[in-house]
Amino acid sequence: MIEVLNRQHRYVISLTRFKRALKFLVGRYELGDPEVTLAFVGTRTIKKLNRDFRKIDAPTDVLSFPAGGKSADGKSYLGDILISVPRAFEQCRGESHGLETELMDLAVHGFLHLVGFDHGKGIEAEEVEVRRLLAEKQGE
Repeated sequence: MIEVLNRQHRYVISLTRFKRALKFLVGRYELGDPEVTLAFVGTRTIKKLNRDFRKIDAPTDVLSFPAGGKSADGKSYLGDILISVPRAFEQCRGESHGLETELMDLAVHGFLHLVGFDHGKGIEAEEVEVRRLLAEKQGE
């Protein structure tokens, strides 16, 4: 089951678009029907999690928590992705794209961490390819 949650209230987000993107990614990596959660959060939440889990007392844009196990119902539990919407908004202000594009880029980045990609080990090239494929799919 793919779950997309909006736990912040300042920005409007099309949750359906992100759920479709995650379904596409699950299919691309032939993961079956795993459980994965994408949550859009505020600055306070992402800062606390970054401090608690990475020992960095500052907000970040995206955190991934790979699970790699089974959920209570026996399904594959891929993990959780949390995205700071205010941080994404700050980052897209200097770019040529809007908030939804920035959020999608972060969702892709977080998902790739869940399936084993890491910085310096091919994640950047894979992000470019996945973003291209998603853009084609959305243009259908």
